[in-house]
Amino acid sequence: MMFLNPLERLARLCSILGGLVMTGLMLMTCYSLIGRNFFDTALIGDFELTGVGAGAAIALFMPLCQFKRENIIVDFFTAKFSEATNFRLDRFGDLLMTIIFALLSWRCGAAAINAKETMGASMLMGFPDWIVFTSMCIPFGISALIAAMQTLASMDYHKAST
Repeated sequence: MMFLNPLERLARLCSILGGLVMTGLMLMTCYSLIGRNFFDTALIGDFELTGVGAGAAIALFMPLCQFKRENIIVDFFTAKFSEATNFRLDRFGDLLMTIIFALLSWRCGAAAINAKETMGASMLMGFPDWIVFTSMCIPFGISALIAAMQTLASMDYHKAST
């Protein structure tokens, strides 16, 4: 349990960064729309930056979502199962989230390396793709670590309580 405090702080920091990114996107979109509609000028690449920023923000919100266990849970079929069975299913879900986030982090890291080596960039602005993948790789890795710690901490708690 002692590892969860620093992880919670890290998850909250990621969420704040995600909120700042979304705020920046909102301001950029307003600027672009006002410029197009009133001054007949366009912010070139606003669509690209919106896609990049939204992807980064979604990844940045995932650590806190996982930390609070606020992913979507469909318990319609398991509502009548025993508490012990639901506990095991929840731990299995934590394990699956660990694997999923680890795979996402790994593949984003591999994509970042590839994009850096090939100098991949967006079409209009030439925004480097490796920055996009890196901005997603790190929060997904943090989410994987949080899910793994939740799996292990919950298993220890269950063993102690039985």
